[in-house]
Amino acid sequence: MPQDAGERRVTVTGPPRRTRRAPGHYRPRTEIDEQTTLGHTYVRSLIRSQLRTALTVFAVLVLLVAPLPLVFAAAPEARRLTWAVLGFCLYAPFVLLARWYVRRAERNERDFVRLVEDR
Repeated sequence: MPQDAGERRVTVTGPPRRTRRAPGHYRPRTEIDEQTTLGHTYVRSLIRSQLRTALTVFAVLVLLVAPLPLVFAAAPEARRLTWAVLGFCLYAPFVLLARWYVRRAERNERDFVRLVEDR
């Protein structure tokens, strides 16, 4: 049957269901899994950021705890001062410091995942 010149066959297509990436596409997860130099650099950056956070917390802890012997030596008979310093002056900063550390470590990990996840 011959088709009229006005009638054309129309092909309806939708968006492709699966797209393939170009062969040279950059994938950080693959770099990490295959332990390439670039993958090693990614992991090393995460480790360095976590180490920087830990060293910051350690430095603050040293600054909080190091002067305690001097405080206790200044008032050897004041047991209430000792318990006040240990109970109130140290406990709250320790809790705040621990909370800051956990948040910072989680943020470092989130940033790392965002960096290496496939887009």
